[in-house]
Amino acid sequence: MTPTRPSRLVLAALAALLAAAVAGCGDSGALRGAGATPTAVGPARLWPELPPASTAALDYGEADTETVTGITAPGDDIHKVDPIAVFRAEVGRHPDEYSAVHAPYRETAQQLKYCTGKDTLGGKCPILQAYYRDLTGDRKDDLVLGIRFPQNQLAVRVYTFEHHKLVQIMGTADSTISVEVAGRDVIIRSPSTLPGYEYRTVWTWDPHQHAMLATRDEILRVGTPRPTRRGTIGPVPSAPPAPPVSPSASPSASPSASQFVSPSASPAPSTAASTP
Repeated sequence: MTPTRPSRLVLAALAALLAAAVAGCGDSGALRGAGATPTAVGPARLWPELPPASTAALDYGEADTETVTGITAPGDDIHKVDPIAVFRAEVGRHPDEYSAVHAPYRETAQQLKYCTGKDTLGGKCPILQAYYRDLTGDRKDDLVLGIRFPQNQLAVRVYTFEHHKLVQIMGTADSTISVEVAGRDVIIRSPSTLPGYEYRTVWTWDPHQHAMLATRDEILRVGTPRPTRRGTIGPVPSAPPAPPVSPSASPSASPSASQFVSPSASPAPSTAASTP
């Protein structure tokens, strides 16, 4: 169909506006050079005459998994699993760690007497509030537990259902600054003996090992060291805590719906795009 006169006028006006917009931006749309780029340099292998190692360097235990016997849930719904019963089962499976005379975590096992129900988690009970996240990518929540160990250590456990059996797919314990979840990664920050630095370990589900693996282990600079009164170097103090929330504020979301992020994590800066 041939355009009528009014439609041609509209098309002409739109074309004029488009041309003005392009002229205003000062960009014709053609390709432009980005300038000189450095030459890529491949890695240089040192001591190529050395034979490759035949044994593993270190054993982090990241592929160790355990089936928790005696604990089930209707429809494999992990929300219906009792976190206290889960950890009590671990204590029963490892008497050398929890109940022997010189067991390293005997104190933690004794404190379980304060854990009488989900409403007692935290406080005197060494088991902290349970969190639920899909870490394995099967669109079902998994159970994340934190347990206070002696000497200010924190144990982190992750459980999932596999073939109608409850399986521990991650277990670690260390001195901890914070525990965070980003996507399906569990991120544990730990203090370092180097002032102004901290360790950060990222645990990620591996479908081949059917376990959470320590896929990234880093030491990061987090502040500028400052002299202490004795002349040693100490980390810069952290920012003061946020003011308390007034009683009129709306209640926060439940742990199963909120993001498991440390309060020390700061939001990413926002950027605004400018138009020509």
